[in-house]
Order: sequence, then C-alpha cells, then structure tokens
Amino acid sequence: MPPAQSPSSPGSPDSRAPQGTSTTPAAGGNDSIDALDGRLIRLLAEEPRIGVLECSRRLQVARGTVQARLDRLQAKGVISGFGPEVDPAAIGYPVTAFATLEISQGQGADVRAHLARVPEVLELHTITGIGDMLVRIVARSNADLQRVIDRVVGFDGIVRSSTAIVLENPVPYRILPLVDQAAAE
Repeated sequence: MPPAQSPSSPGSPDSRAPQGTSTTPAAGGNDSIDALDGRLIRLLAEEPRIGVLECSRRLQVARGTVQARLDRLQAKGVISGFGPEVDPAAIGYPVTAFATLEISQGQGADVRAHLARVPEVLELHTITGIGDMLVRIVARSNADLQRVIDRVVGFDGIVRSSTAIVLENPVPYRILPLVDQAAAE
C-alpha cells in the first residue's frame, strides 16, 4: 500500500486510484464505506487534483474528518492509490487485446514473473475455466500485436494461448456505480 498522502495533496499527479483488486469484504455485510465515504470517493474520482481543505468545504464536514476518512479508507485498502489515469491509445498503443493462457503445472510463478517484464502487459489475472491466466495487452498496431503476443507466449511455461482483439469499449473500467451501491447499503 502506498504511503498516506499529505493532508494537502490527495489530488497530486500520482493520486488517482489504480485499477486493481480490493481488500473489502466479499458478499454479505458492508463494513467498508458509508454515505460520506462514498461522496468523498466520488469527489476525488471526479476531481482528482482537489485538496483536503476543498473536499471538506464541498462535503460540508471538518477538514480533520476528511483527512481521517482518507487515512481510514487507505488503511483498509478501499483507496489504494492516487495516480493519474493514462489512456494507452494516447501514448501510442491504440490496440487492446485479451489473451487467455494455459500454463504448465507448477510454472505459475515463473510465468507471472515473465509477464511482469513485458511492458505491454497491463493486467494479469489467474482464472478458472478453459485457461489459467487472462492477460490484457496493448500494441501500437495489429502488426505490432503479433510481436507482443510472440513475446508473451515465448516462454516455456506457456503451453497454449488464445487472443481476442478489442473492437470497442462501450463500458470502460468504472468503479463509481459500485461505490454508490456500497455506500447506500
């Protein structure tokens, strides 16, 4: 977990929450966030450069309350970071694909380490079902995607792969509807 942000910098350039997993409870009760937490998270997501003082003004609560809430949400893993959101297409990687990988028994750690060294691998999930891992990758073009796939599967621990190219992303990664629901429960 990243260190706590200073009271005046929850919206510093590296202050947007990264995509990832949560440490909040699974199905069942919601002891993670309440309505004020939800409003605070929404405000920070909509205006990531806003400071604690301005958050307190907008939420009409004491500055210390906002800071305490931020500290608690970070400590519980609800807010895991404050980094900028970067669009891969805007930096020259407009092609996105998902690769399902089947790996050799006992090779999981080595395959994860291999994939972590490939810059075009944005996410890696271990999964159930037909494959063992699901990897989100990006490339500069369809031709470049072949180079990326060759690099991904060019490891002895990977037995088979299947790749699907993303055509459009009508519902991009989002978290605020889920935050709103959790805060209302």
